Amino acid sequence: MTQFTEREFAAVLHGPRDVRLEEVDRPRPGPGQVLVQIERVGLCGTDLNYYVDGHNGPTVLNAPTVLGHEASGIVVGVGEGTPPKLLGRQVALEPATSCGVCLICRSGRSNLCPSGYCLGSPPTNGALREHVVIEHRLAHPLPERLNPEEGVLIEPLAVGCWAVHRARVATGHRVLVTGAGPIGLLTAKAALAAGALEVTVADVHPQRLELARRLHPGPVVDLNTDELPGASIDRMLECSGAASALEAVESLKPGGVIALVGVPQRWPAAPLGYVQRWEVDLVGCFRYGPAAFRSAIGWSGTGRVRLSGLVTARFSLAHTGQAIETALTDRTQLKVVVQPNAA
Repeated sequence: MTQFTEREFAAVLHGPRDVRLEEVDRPRPGPGQVLVQIERVGLCGTDLNYYVDGHNGPTVLNAPTVLGHEASGIVVGVGEGTPPKLLGRQVALEPATSCGVCLICRSGRSNLCPSGYCLGSPPTNGALREHVVIEHRLAHPLPERLNPEEGVLIEPLAVGCWAVHRARVATGHRVLVTGAGPIGLLTAKAALAAGALEVTVADVHPQRLELARRLHPGPVVDLNTDELPGASIDRMLECSGAASALEAVESLKPGGVIALVGVPQRWPAAPLGYVQRWEVDLVGCFRYGPAAFRSAIGWSGTGRVRLSGLVTARFSLAHTGQAIETALTDRTQLKVVVQPNAA
C-alpha cells in the first residue's frame, strides 16, 4: 500500500537575509519521539546572527536551514515507546541535546558536550515550521496556567536560571543585570525567584530602559547618565554582550561573582586589576544545565516568575522575514514571536 507523505510549510534560511517560505515533508515521530505542532517560536540573537551574517560564532550556515530554537506547542503524535499521556499536552521544547556518554556529559556538564546539537543551528533544522519531531524527554509538559506565549519563554528563562545557578545567587544578595533585552529581564526575574534582595537592571538604550521600567519591579539604571555605587553588588549577571558592560565590575563587592551570559562581540577592556585584587570570580554561562528547565517551568508554573507582557510582536510563518527584521531594528519590541499554525 502506498503511503502518502504529508506536506507543510517552513521558513527556510538560504543565506544572509534570504528566508523563504517553502513546502516540506511533515516529519514523523520515531521510537521515543513526539510530533509537536508548533504554536509559538521566539526569535533570539542566534537567529538574527544567522540571518544577517550567515553564521553564529564558529557555526556556519552551509546549507538551507530552518531556524528557531525557542518554541512551544502541542504534542499531536507519539512514536513507539513514547508515553501516550503526552498526547494533547502543551509543551516547551528543550532544543539542545548531548551524547550523554562522554566524560563531559557524565560529569554533569552536558551543555558543554562537544557532540551536542541544537534545533535551529546548522546542520540541525529548527522550529520555524508547522511541526517538529523531538525526543520526548525534551518536550516538557507545561502547567495549565501557562499559555503558548508564556511557554515560548521557558527556554530563554532557563538561560537565566542557569546564569543564576552559575553565579551562586542566594537569599539576600544584591544583583546587577546588565542588558535589558529579553534574556536580561528574564535573568532578573530568575534572580528574584532565587531569593535576591534587590535586582538592578542597567542598559544604555532608551527604548530598552523604558521597557525595563515597565516590566521590572526593581531599580533601573541608565548607564549613559547614572553611576553605579562602588562595591555595593554581590552578583553581576552580564546579559548584553557589550564590551563596555564589564566596566561595571567595580560595582561588585570583594569576593563577588560576575557571570557572562551574553555572547561578547569583542574582547572587552575589563578592569582585571579589580578582579584580581578583590578575588572576583568570573564564570561563563553556555545555554543551561540539566536542572534549568525544571526551575524555569517550576517557578513560572507557581507564579514565582511571571511571564506576561514580554512578547510584544507577533507574525505569521509567511512573514518570518519581516519578523526577523523587526527584531533586528525595532528596539521598542522585546520578544518577537512567529506563529507557524496561526489561522
